[in-house]
Amino acid sequence: MDSRQASRRGCAASRGALLLSVLFLCTGNSARSILAEAYLNSAGQERFRAYSAGSHPTGKVNPFALELLAQRGIDTAGLRSKSWNEFALPGAPQIDLIFTVCDSAAAEVCPVWPGRPVTAHWGVDDPAAVQGSDDDKRKAFARAFRELSTRIDQLLTA
Repeated sequence: MDSRQASRRGCAASRGALLLSVLFLCTGNSARSILAEAYLNSAGQERFRAYSAGSHPTGKVNPFALELLAQRGIDTAGLRSKSWNEFALPGAPQIDLIFTVCDSAAAEVCPVWPGRPVTAHWGVDDPAAVQGSDDDKRKAFARAFRELSTRIDQLLTA
């Protein structure tokens, strides 16, 4: 086992599995990537450690995202909108998998990631862009969460 693997054994060590780091990228890092980070950390805590970031972070997590997560009993402590540059700095977590979750992020040039993680794109409509009533916005967030949690559940069973 190399030093990178040894440093990431964490709580998965008791099962003999490595703890994989996953980064969810979006443009604003206020909705979809936040939902994915929180859900994977809740559902995959023995196998995965999730993070999220944005190419142009809004600087705040969308309140509808926080509301949805709280209603589902998913911890929101520590969630914040942040730049993907944080994950390209020395000392940043070693990332194994990167998922872009919006079309804007998928079309942008990503920074070079140390260790060359596996990347994939999961296009999800932006619930933060929905105009209309609060009920319309809540429905959009619920749709995005359903789509992301379904994909994450498939990842967890792979």
